Amino acid sequence: MSERPIIDAGPSLNFLSINRERLLIGILGPLSAPETVQSEVMRKSRDDPRFRSAATVWRKLAPRWLQILSDDETPELAAVVHRITRQPMHERLKQSRDLGEVMVVAHAVVAAEAGESMTVLIDDGAGARLATSEVGRLQRLRAQGRAVGSIRLVNTLTVLERAAGSEHIPDKTAMRDVYERLRGLDDGLPPVDTTNLMSTACWR
Repeated sequence: MSERPIIDAGPSLNFLSINRERLLIGILGPLSAPETVQSEVMRKSRDDPRFRSAATVWRKLAPRWLQILSDDETPELAAVVHRITRQPMHERLKQSRDLGEVMVVAHAVVAAEAGESMTVLIDDGAGARLATSEVGRLQRLRAQGRAVGSIRLVNTLTVLERAAGSEHIPDKTAMRDVYERLRGLDDGLPPVDTTNLMSTACWR
């Protein structure tokens, strides 16, 4: 069984700020996000003019297309947060640094440990490393015969590669336009010509 993909604040802010939520949902399906991520999106939308439209789009998407996951402490969620951060959950929630990524991964792990096939959308390097570590852990548990699900890590480039040639990005000109707009909001994204987004393989 597969649950809704869980999205981090970075990709949320980027895609929603350029009004490309239909692309995101068209590729990944209906989404979910932890309360922590919602708070971060709302705060950055309020504080940074580049992201101003993100909050408006976010509100329009919830709850049909965007489910908000409660960050209230449960035994399962607390156990995962403690294991991956080496801090009690109530303490980790007080520290804003990388908190969104931590909660995205933690929610995905709780679902995967219950047998679900999960997808997480994270661009942040530390968050991606944390997710990758949990992907490996779940693979080892399955190899040992444990009845656990899985986590798949995707990022902005993954989403755009899958959208190549679709109604959302029908040609390379559209791809370059979308990517440059996203990169204008996120300097962590590499130059388009260093990615596979313009390559033949992406447009077969």
